[in-house]
Amino acid sequence: MCGRYYIDDETSREIEKILQDIDKKKPDKNYKTGEIFPTDTVPILVAQDNRIVPELYTWGFPNFYKKGVIINARCETAFEKKTFRESLVSRRCIIPASGFYEWNKTKEKLYFTQPSADILYMAGIYNTFSGISRFVILTTSANASMADVHDRMPLILKPEQTETWLSNSSVTQDILYQVPVSLQRRSV
Repeated sequence: MCGRYYIDDETSREIEKILQDIDKKKPDKNYKTGEIFPTDTVPILVAQDNRIVPELYTWGFPNFYKKGVIINARCETAFEKKTFRESLVSRRCIIPASGFYEWNKTKEKLYFTQPSADILYMAGIYNTFSGISRFVILTTSANASMADVHDRMPLILKPEQTETWLSNSSVTQDILYQVPVSLQRRSV
């Protein structure tokens, strides 16, 4: 599960560059940094004209059956669900983050990061609803670094997988079932 994440433009040169590109493209648009909540408008990466470009999208697909939004999609069942199937085939995205939050059974807030990098590339999918571009984060079964806190975690891409994830549909299935990277955590 991924219910909140963090964008820190001060410690990540990559995220700082993404935000600068957004500011050049859309100087009048507002977006959120810091702790990101569902329904916030934030920068994500998409493929356009054979390039990876930043765009501003809103986190969460509309939930047509209940109140609220759908913020995550399970990797294992995304192809089976009408809500996600077409997006997984042709509208994949990357959500850059410094880290993400999860709460343990005692409601302690933990912050997860990748030990070898200052940026996480979370795999996602997007679609447009009533003229608003929206995304969800793909989740997978938790690995050993996360399993004692929650049974799900974001699908995290390796830096060398980013272009492939966005533009090569033939490897989508393989990436969905890869073993997640190990993470480090700290209490906040």
